[in-house]
Amino acid sequence: MNSTTDIVWLQDNLRVADNPLLHFETPPDQLLCLYVLDQRWLKEAVPGDSTPRLGPARLRFLWQSLMELRGELLQRGSDLLVRIGDPADVVVEVAATLCAREVRVAEHSGCEESTHIARVAAQLPASCQLHRADSGYLLDASALPFELSDLPASFSAFRRCVEKECAIGAPQPAPVTLPGWPEGAARGFPPLKAVCEASAAWQPDKRQGFVFVGGESAANDRLQHYLWRQNGAESYKKTRNGLLGANFSTRFSPWLARGCLSARQIHQEVKAWEAINGSCESSYWIIFELLWRDYFHRAAQLEGVTLFGREELPPANDAFNLWRNAETGVPFIDAAMLELKRTGWISNRARQNVASFLVKDLQVDWRLGAWWFEHCLIDYDVASNWGNWRYIAGVGRDPRQDRYFNVLKQAGHYDPKGLYVAYWLPALESLPFGLERHQPWRVAPSQFKPPCVLPSEWQRWLIAATEFEETDE
Repeated sequence: MNSTTDIVWLQDNLRVADNPLLHFETPPDQLLCLYVLDQRWLKEAVPGDSTPRLGPARLRFLWQSLMELRGELLQRGSDLLVRIGDPADVVVEVAATLCAREVRVAEHSGCEESTHIARVAAQLPASCQLHRADSGYLLDASALPFELSDLPASFSAFRRCVEKECAIGAPQPAPVTLPGWPEGAARGFPPLKAVCEASAAWQPDKRQGFVFVGGESAANDRLQHYLWRQNGAESYKKTRNGLLGANFSTRFSPWLARGCLSARQIHQEVKAWEAINGSCESSYWIIFELLWRDYFHRAAQLEGVTLFGREELPPANDAFNLWRNAETGVPFIDAAMLELKRTGWISNRARQNVASFLVKDLQVDWRLGAWWFEHCLIDYDVASNWGNWRYIAGVGRDPRQDRYFNVLKQAGHYDPKGLYVAYWLPALESLPFGLERHQPWRVAPSQFKPPCVLPSEWQRWLIAATEFEETDE
């Protein structure tokens, strides 16, 4: 009797625990775990701009996650093969070479990734089946109380429906052992330096509030620290709009995006915390945000390529370049954009403000902002990123044109002493604590140029224009 070989095609599910692809009704004799880095991610996406879609910070975090995953697989008797190329072509080639019985893959919210899966389904040998599963969500598609085509038009309607009618299942444990590696099959992956020298050399700014390391063990360490040692579930809703420090936010998002951690694993741990400490608004709000994530992913699956607007991105213009290079002259914007570029992460409050500023105040195509986030963010995921940008731009599933963030008002409310902006822009430390640091061109025009734009909406929030004088004490 011939031995059977299955292929687990990994994408954004780089973990061994709560991974349905690693649980079999009839285990194969041999198993090959495969990750394919899409070669197009290493190339430019905007005409005339050499910036790759996959930036150095995100690629570094991905490689750390793959290295960690390989270690977990090796402990269970398996291994990992990482290839670079066209994902569909590579998967079909490997399946044909190994005479595979089955290719196992998780459904994906990205239209490119979904297209790859469809191509594999069409091109696999007749003797090889494609097994598709949901992975990483709070609720599988089969558990939703409606068809995908009937997805509620707003998140609020979605949340009310699923909270009333759905139960969130427990995560699956990690397998103790896995089938062995196919004899003679390639394994391992190239060093990061061979893929991208810039990423191999990239290091986050030492001023970052939290050190992100890719992989399942770092994800679980953060989950345990935030909920149990930091007691974050007691205060999350109150602190989540913070800007400085390690623990105002859960910081789970990079591991969720790469699938080093699943939404159900977080849900289970929050429920365990509530069983001891009692439920509260903040513990509920962590699950609330996970529901938002589910909604964005289902919306992306429904919308397909329309999620990205028109087919081609426009060229970068001067206003966009000032924004991405942290040179707008607006400290609240420039501090956030500098943090993003230097660390690969910024807070949700900062994301909303820089997005609104780009779209509403600079009148730049929202898709350029979404693309820049795709390049920079270590927690980039296609559904949440493009869905959130559409939401801010007023072109999403809940279209409104009045989602405007007045950055001067926001800065005064969320950074009243100017600590955040001075942290990233040290020149502002010479100004007094307070609104002066957010409007330096008003108080020290000889030192600070006016911003690149002065929207009329800012008028009532402008402080008196005075020449700042330093005093020796």
